[in-house]
Amino acid sequence: MSPYDFIIVGAGSAGCVLANRLTQSGRHRVLLLEAGGSDRRLWTRIPIGYGRTFFDKRVNWMYMTQADERLARPADFWPRGKVLGGSSSINAMVYIRGQAEDFDDWEALGNPGWGWRDVQPYFEKFDNGGSGGELNITDISNQAHPLCGTFLQAGKEAGIPFNPDFNGETQEGVGIYKITTRKGFRESSATAFLRPAMKRPNLKVETHAHVTRVLFEGTKAIGVQYRKNASLHHVFAARETILSGGAINSPQVLQLSGVGPASLLKSHGIDIISEAPAVGQNLQDHLAVNNYYLSRKPTLNDELYPLTGKIWAGMKYVLQRRGPLSLSVNQGGGFVRTNPHMTRPDIQVYFSPVSYTTAPPGERPLMNPDPYSAFLLSFSPLRPTSRGHLEIRSTDPLEPPRIYPNYLSTTEDIQSVVSGAKLLRTLAATPALAAVIKEELKPGVDIVSDEALLEDFKERMSTVFHPVSTCKMGSDPRSSVVDQRLKVYGVQGLRVVDASVFPAVTSGNTNAPSMMVGEKGSDLILQDNT
Repeated sequence: MSPYDFIIVGAGSAGCVLANRLTQSGRHRVLLLEAGGSDRRLWTRIPIGYGRTFFDKRVNWMYMTQADERLARPADFWPRGKVLGGSSSINAMVYIRGQAEDFDDWEALGNPGWGWRDVQPYFEKFDNGGSGGELNITDISNQAHPLCGTFLQAGKEAGIPFNPDFNGETQEGVGIYKITTRKGFRESSATAFLRPAMKRPNLKVETHAHVTRVLFEGTKAIGVQYRKNASLHHVFAARETILSGGAINSPQVLQLSGVGPASLLKSHGIDIISEAPAVGQNLQDHLAVNNYYLSRKPTLNDELYPLTGKIWAGMKYVLQRRGPLSLSVNQGGGFVRTNPHMTRPDIQVYFSPVSYTTAPPGERPLMNPDPYSAFLLSFSPLRPTSRGHLEIRSTDPLEPPRIYPNYLSTTEDIQSVVSGAKLLRTLAATPALAAVIKEELKPGVDIVSDEALLEDFKERMSTVFHPVSTCKMGSDPRSSVVDQRLKVYGVQGLRVVDASVFPAVTSGNTNAPSMMVGEKGSDLILQDNT
């Protein structure tokens, strides 16, 4: 008899929620396998450490995409969390549920039970903005840099309303982002959900356990094989095996296990357990670009560039758990309709009172900003229509998959980029920001035409680190991987519960919706295993 009822692969945003909920009653024995190590590290606990973990292979898979001839750069860097808490342990901590319409769209795509009226209670269950759930969300309005007030005034002058809560009745407007911190420390899925559950005798957490494949008897999943300390181990689940490795690792494990596109599996000599053409397909992600501005007023650069400023910030954090070290790089922002005839926002905006023009794309070295007063504005199109894919390179589970984002492959996405670039220019030209801006450093005032704005985006853009949908939920096994109960088509005893099941990317940061999938997924699993 197996010592475990459930095996969860991946202790990320969704996996930690699953581990908590599936062990809550005490009736089920759960094994949680995580390829990374402990999240109890300095730079995963201090919010400002966000920039430090981006190139730290000890907590980060550090994926690279394949080259794309449409873009000026040969490849894009995709950091993903390889640590307890997954990407919630290394992200920018912005807490956004998404638009109600996002989830109604999910339902309309053939997923009954996933509309907003269905998923809203799950958000409210776990976040303390609802009914006092486990996940702590911090309002930083009283700590935001003074220039954030200038940004909010610019929004008002541009006709964009102030929104005190992007997770409230409407997402539209500009405001100050709420972040996942607790008493000055990062609040990840591990700190909120996993640490309390680890006190329970019916949960075992195995770190540095790299799952290499799912084990099958016929088409029934019976457990997994994993590598730890150069040794292979086999563990078995009496009830279900659950993949929660995220949008890269979950499809990779499925393909390595013989569940995926037949031609791909055959090319690597992998025996086909179930032909599943959609595994690794439908890849979606958010892109963004930063515009940099010299400022006539002091910014965080003035506080954090000098050694004395670094010491001051460190002392304030140590003594009070406040100040720049306790915050996200993203303070202000919002959600905007670039066309008044639209029914919902199509662009997300970020305002950061800091700049780092020499940093590699995607890196956020908050403690080493530019040596002059400057800030940045960013935009990100919310609902891209381009679709990429990923596939294993070989049968070696330690070799990262090939990732083909296929960015900007539709006319809709190209138009969104141009609209977003013009929106930033509109905000920068408002009286409030124009009075502060000394010079536009990047892209520069000579970049004006639609074609020039698009080319600038292609040269400087980076991912916002929101890959989803590679094990898409839907009603057709030919175009989807899991059904509405997150069960993998074509096999038994196997589910996927993470961001890879999103039918479409949500409008905004994806950490909160990933936790919601873990919350609702645990309910579905418990209902089916009473």
